[in-house]
Amino acid sequence: MEDLGKRHEWSEAWQIAAVYVGTVIGAGFATGREIIEFFTRYGMAGTIGVAVSGVLFTWGGARLMVMARRIGAASYDELNRYLFGRMLSPFVTLVMTAMIAGVTAVMIAGAGAVFEEQIGWPRQAGVTLTLGLALLVMLFDRKGLFGVNVFVAPMMVLFSAIAFVKTIVAGDLCRPDMAAVDYSLKAMLSPFSYAAFNLAMAQAVLVPIAREATDERAVRRGAMLGGMVLTVLLLLNHMVLLSFPHKDDYDIPMAEVVHTFFTVLYWLYVVVIYGEIFTSVIGGMFGLARQVRVWAPLGGKWLGVLLVLLFAAVSPFHYGELLSFIYPLFGYMSLVLLWLLWRRQLPRR
Repeated sequence: MEDLGKRHEWSEAWQIAAVYVGTVIGAGFATGREIIEFFTRYGMAGTIGVAVSGVLFTWGGARLMVMARRIGAASYDELNRYLFGRMLSPFVTLVMTAMIAGVTAVMIAGAGAVFEEQIGWPRQAGVTLTLGLALLVMLFDRKGLFGVNVFVAPMMVLFSAIAFVKTIVAGDLCRPDMAAVDYSLKAMLSPFSYAAFNLAMAQAVLVPIAREATDERAVRRGAMLGGMVLTVLLLLNHMVLLSFPHKDDYDIPMAEVVHTFFTVLYWLYVVVIYGEIFTSVIGGMFGLARQVRVWAPLGGKWLGVLLVLLFAAVSPFHYGELLSFIYPLFGYMSLVLLWLLWRRQLPRR
């Protein structure tokens, strides 16, 4: 019985890790744009930034989830109340809800970019398909969220490793002419704003999952496993993009990397990129739905339809434009969350 309990605990930990990874690896990460924006543009200095972000993901994810579980938070609003206090928390929750909605809109625009750039379909066709699939998965609630992430996250790990090995074999890994170094203040702040931003976005999913998990050890292990996997993925993708000379010319540079270095796997990789974008769309909508239910007693089906209609209305915006403006801005705003996670004491069990 004890062995069975341990197996269940580890199984749940891996599921939590997959959701954590799948939520963070969205449109920006999977396509490579986000990694370029926060790390690769700073050259080898960005490699140090990746290591710093990895530590913050592992420590911050575990602390956030354990803290949320111990205070019994059902949504990120309740965690914000503990972190920011009753006076500030309503404003913070409102801003965070707008941030999560904005980032989910970026993900949906990213799905449209995949269809337009890689398949040659109209962008709106990709957006419509994504919203339709998202509504379908939301009907299954938490099971749908786990099911999609457990399948897609390992695929991203596999393809990132393949891309890295292929780049080494081709002899193109971090050639001196491509490895510029930028140690500006912006480069130094970048890993902190990146980790803070992603933790702020992921808490919409991580908070309810932490509360609904059967055991705190599974929560802690899942968060730490997720943080370590994210670190490895960040490093692999950053090194590959650092070696690719034309990365700034594309909305989806990682797909072009695969197309350039090994065409055989190109279409499969496009599917994986789309899958990762889709997991973040689901994560954003799942978190928003949980928060809206705190404010208004809406049924799951009607809430799903309402969110789909809302995101359909903002879908005409272009992915690259949205990402370049929204991500750095939200990253700096989220630094306060990272600081408070460090400052606030963990409640006793």
